[in-house]
Amino acid sequence: METKNNSEKNEEAVISIKGLYKSFGELHVLKGIDLEVLKGENVAVLGRSGSGKSVLIKIISGLLKPDAGIVKVLGKQVDKINDKELRALRLKLGFSFQSSALYDSMNVRENLEFPLVRNIKNLSTKEIKERVEEVLEAVGLKQTIEQMPSELSGGQRKRIGIARTLILKPEIMMYDEPTSGLDPITCNEINNLIIKVQEEYNTSSIIITHDLTCAKATGHRMALLMDGKFIRQGSFADVFEAANETAKIFFDYNFIK
Repeated sequence: METKNNSEKNEEAVISIKGLYKSFGELHVLKGIDLEVLKGENVAVLGRSGSGKSVLIKIISGLLKPDAGIVKVLGKQVDKINDKELRALRLKLGFSFQSSALYDSMNVRENLEFPLVRNIKNLSTKEIKERVEEVLEAVGLKQTIEQMPSELSGGQRKRIGIARTLILKPEIMMYDEPTSGLDPITCNEINNLIIKVQEEYNTSSIIITHDLTCAKATGHRMALLMDGKFIRQGSFADVFEAANETAKIFFDYNFIK
């Protein structure tokens, strides 16, 4: 599935990163990167394992502090706000983890109810039930509501993980390797779901991946991270069809077997 044109998106930046550096001892992971994510935009952040993609989203969410640079999310400079403001900001960020991060001891309904009960007070039983049914409908898995995570396929667990994120109605979604470990048909289903989520929930998204098929299907824009820097940003054609040997190596790894 080709990515749809997102020309109607608002030009407001919901994530703005300038001159971001992050090191761990002598290991220099991010070396002065700049990135903007616009309202209603899906940005696919590409790179090899260990290139700093996961470090980037941890800094965006305030789990790690930058060594230098400015990181603003929804107008807030993440490393300058207090704990209360950070908790409030995180409720506007949705995380879809590579492992799906479901609680094995809870069935699907309980997994979806948990973030609501924990984060939103005074919801009625009816309101909780309606929200659970809404997100299950959105991911096409209403029939799984009483199933345990162990009874679900890998693709179903990914979908339920996305549903659990959507139940808090985030403004920004962050997907960590959403198609990792899935067969091609299920990968395509997850890609289509990411597009559907953006269109129906009007989210902005960062999609962390090394899967070019996923990036091309879901991203309005690509950002290729290599050696701690974004070496190319733009459309898929901008990044991979221009003459650049590093980008070509990454492309060939994905598509030439």
